[in-house]
Amino acid sequence: MGLKRNWAGNYQYSTTNWHEPESVEEIQQLVLKLKKLRVIGTRHSFNNIADSDENIVSLQKLNKVIAINREEKTVTVEAGMKYGDLCQMLQQHGYALHNLASLPHISIAGACATATHGSGNRNQNLAAAVSAMEVVTADGSIITFSREKSEEELHGAVVGLGGIGIVTKLTLAIHPSHQMRQDVYENLPFAQIADHFDIISSSAYSVSLFTDWQNEAFNQVWLKSKLTNDQTFSLGDDFYGAKAAKENLHPVRGVAATNCTAQLGVPGDWLDRMPHFRMDFTPSKGQELQSEYIFPREHAYNALCALSDIREYIAPLLFISEVRTIAKDELWLSPSYKQDSVAIHFTWQDKWKEVQQVLPLIESKLEPFQAKPHWGKLFTTAPSKIQSLYEKMPAFQHLLMKYDPQGKFRNTFMNRYIFNEQN
Repeated sequence: MGLKRNWAGNYQYSTTNWHEPESVEEIQQLVLKLKKLRVIGTRHSFNNIADSDENIVSLQKLNKVIAINREEKTVTVEAGMKYGDLCQMLQQHGYALHNLASLPHISIAGACATATHGSGNRNQNLAAAVSAMEVVTADGSIITFSREKSEEELHGAVVGLGGIGIVTKLTLAIHPSHQMRQDVYENLPFAQIADHFDIISSSAYSVSLFTDWQNEAFNQVWLKSKLTNDQTFSLGDDFYGAKAAKENLHPVRGVAATNCTAQLGVPGDWLDRMPHFRMDFTPSKGQELQSEYIFPREHAYNALCALSDIREYIAPLLFISEVRTIAKDELWLSPSYKQDSVAIHFTWQDKWKEVQQVLPLIESKLEPFQAKPHWGKLFTTAPSKIQSLYEKMPAFQHLLMKYDPQGKFRNTFMNRYIFNEQN
């Protein structure tokens, strides 16, 4: 068997020793037997965060819903479950999640472990929905972190980067199901965000601004609005100078909108509007690279202006860039820890040699704003710089040492960025 690659195809894993346990008991046996291992989800990370040169454990066969608790308004799932599958089950029972990423095809445990997010001034990242988590730790024992038992440790463990142990179950907050609509506007003048960024970014339940950095405008604005009591309304043809789209659009100019969720204000279930891409279309293109930087929301306009200064370096390598907001949370290694944030995402062409030259320029421009890279995407930020940006990094290091003193779950990524050591 040859070496496997991630979803995008840009990263090749370092071992052919892959394990696919079907039960928690099998996971415990693997943990006791193997000296070093890492856990993998749906392979949507773009760097070596989930890699191991010894053993990789896939959770794809642990993909069931365990229970819905209607009194507590929670759902407990096995860690390998994908958001898309959970959403469909929740909808059948009249429930929804508070937020979704642009792709519904990612695993729940993997998304939470890397602080992956959706959008919304009042919406926290996906990991903030976790109220309890079951983990197999380095000695093979099962530990439960929960808000009731150990809220502070839960805050440290949820965005755990795979370092605490193997997550087997997650309990998430759920909400009543609801309808949403999605409206897209084209060509929002860049100047509008100087005075109106907060209003624009909070003008719907979820807001995304897309730009290819070709000129002083956002190509598209996607507004996802929550509907109550079957209400209908019109957002009008003009949105701060942007004009309502007349047809469904893909964020990338010239690409057909076939696999995008419905737009044009057509009402639909939350799970068919909150992601950008449809549940029944698994994006198979890959062949792209992704980077993302998150920083305090008050710096949004100045940071975008700083990046505009180097647009001639960004634009030729880019498919599209997306700007979203994230509400603050209490999770130690979340880039939005105790700060309302803005995320600037870059979907690059598969040209790593060239992108690798541009990332330091972007990071230099964003450094004054204390920008943190997304854990699962591509960046060149120095390990010491990353550690300095996380107030709770020493506490997280201590948590790792408590539950994995011998470093069974550590890899090159963890040693470099968390402990600032070279393997």
